Amino acid sequence: MNSKNGYLKQKDRKKVLLLCDDIRMHSGIATMARSFVVGTSHRFNWTQLGAAIKHPEAGKRFDLSKSIKDKTGIVDPSVFVVPWNGYGDPGVLRQMIKEEKPDAILIFTDPRYWTWLFAIEREIRQSMPIVYLNIWDDYPAPLYNRDYYNSCDTLMGISKQTVNINKLVLGDLAKNKTIKYVPHGINTEEFFKITESYEHYNKFLEFKKNIFQGKDIKYTVFFNSRNIRRKSPADLIAAYRVFCDSIGKEKAKECALILHTQPIDQNGTDLNKVKEALCDPSYINIYFSTQKLSTEQMNWMYNLADLTVLPSSNEGWGLSLTESMMAETMIAANVTGGMQDQMRFVDENGKWIEFDSDFPSNHRGTYKEHGEWAFPIFPSNISLVGSVPTPYIFDDRCSFEDIASAIEDCYKLTPEERERRGRAGRDWVTSDEAKMTAKAMSQNIIDVIEETLEKFTPRDIFDFIKVEDSAPDYVEHKLIY
Repeated sequence: MNSKNGYLKQKDRKKVLLLCDDIRMHSGIATMARSFVVGTSHRFNWTQLGAAIKHPEAGKRFDLSKSIKDKTGIVDPSVFVVPWNGYGDPGVLRQMIKEEKPDAILIFTDPRYWTWLFAIEREIRQSMPIVYLNIWDDYPAPLYNRDYYNSCDTLMGISKQTVNINKLVLGDLAKNKTIKYVPHGINTEEFFKITESYEHYNKFLEFKKNIFQGKDIKYTVFFNSRNIRRKSPADLIAAYRVFCDSIGKEKAKECALILHTQPIDQNGTDLNKVKEALCDPSYINIYFSTQKLSTEQMNWMYNLADLTVLPSSNEGWGLSLTESMMAETMIAANVTGGMQDQMRFVDENGKWIEFDSDFPSNHRGTYKEHGEWAFPIFPSNISLVGSVPTPYIFDDRCSFEDIASAIEDCYKLTPEERERRGRAGRDWVTSDEAKMTAKAMSQNIIDVIEETLEKFTPRDIFDFIKVEDSAPDYVEHKLIY
């Protein structure tokens, strides 16, 4: 079919070379990249250098065009993946540019994976623009990222905070860039509220029975993320224990916490030991989901839950929150990073908040009014941490007592009220204001790439730079606001 809005024939499309996690895999980066590649395949031809650690198919080439044709109905998509060990290097990039002849390069994930690319940006940008779908977790504004941001023609910020950080870090250099807000988007047909009319309703009920091991559970809390320190899953277990003790043992027996994560991770902790130490199994029900689940099964998980909780101390976006909202399940999250966007805090004029140098984040609780589908958990401590590559970043820690309070606040609502608020969450996340659907994300990316190509001015071979004393370089935005 050729009816998709904005369809171009394959020969008339621009080609984009995508560098990020292999889109056939299941990381958050891969999931979002796959979504916008499929959603823009009527407008662009795509070739990806598909990254993975020790990729088992490195160096091969896979044509995904037929599967995307079958999925979308587009008659002539052109989508190829070249798997690679890691995120690439100058040699393979030069080879792919020579063979693929792309019109633009799009990169997606942490800037430290692209230092080799930024080192040769002048060579690349003499013939094509570099577009960076980027995110940054927290302040102070990372001045150590300036050269990375300045190596790109376009910066698509996944969160409102990231857009502000891009502008603050670049300063006067920002006027030469295209900087746009492009939030993550979820497929509305993959995540939704399950009713008895659902085609696989009986399979869903059997899945539910197996998860709860036959117990009659009436209130469920869900965590879907990695077991790493910044995601704070141990704090969630401690919070759940406090919640159970607060409502009493008999009521707690009818509640459950499901953690879709690996219980043991060297980048996190041993959650089995945390559970054993803190939770009496006679009345505290905690279940680990460790198997890889299909997209359909993940939708079942969100539908099992009454509340999805993400207490991360740093979080660029928090994809499990968006998926939960799309499935009409309420959310509770730490007020930090991109999770703020999804809670829809509003200012004194009732408008969805925007960030600037005087108000870079709402993690200090400047504004309290928010979407009724959310339970914000404000950090109880904001400390400065860092590493050699990233010397400073705020760590926004919320207390497990406050997490417990959010869980209990949701518990106290009637099931009907939780359902009503959950519907409000989906209504908003699919709205023209939020633009957090896969369709809206894809259209945003089409608009930004086409604007970039239209405005693109090739880089000169070299620049003349006047050597003179430079002004002190320091973070100018407020640290307390």
